[in-house]
Amino acid sequence: MLDYNGTPESEVSVAFLQGMVNRMGVSYFKYGAVREAYPSRVDAIRSLKQRLDQYEKTGNTEFLMDAANFAMIEFMAPRHPKAHFKATDSDESPGRVWNSGSINDHANTTSRENIRRGGSARVTSGGFYKREGD
Repeated sequence: MLDYNGTPESEVSVAFLQGMVNRMGVSYFKYGAVREAYPSRVDAIRSLKQRLDQYEKTGNTEFLMDAANFAMIEFMAPRHPKAHFKATDSDESPGRVWNSGSINDHANTTSRENIRRGGSARVTSGGFYKREGD
């Protein structure tokens, strides 16, 4: 059972996570244990990229589960020579690519961005806007 730790259930897809687990189980019985192939024999990152390409071509969301599993495998058995885990904050994030093509770390809406920057839902100054009424 997952511990959402206060995260709204709308922000996590249990069906997606279960699909990942199901596919890892099938892979175990079909191919063998993760440690038998990764990182020495199979490249998880290249396999991940291949699944993303397939998703873009076909729209089949199963490829997203597979891509996520390859990311998890790289986490479990990293091939990258400098692999490490370090929790990062927004200032170290590369940002998100918006549909417009711009890249930034803005919140999803102006009001959320205002709150993220220190304002409130009712008062705009101190947040996204420099002064009240902007």
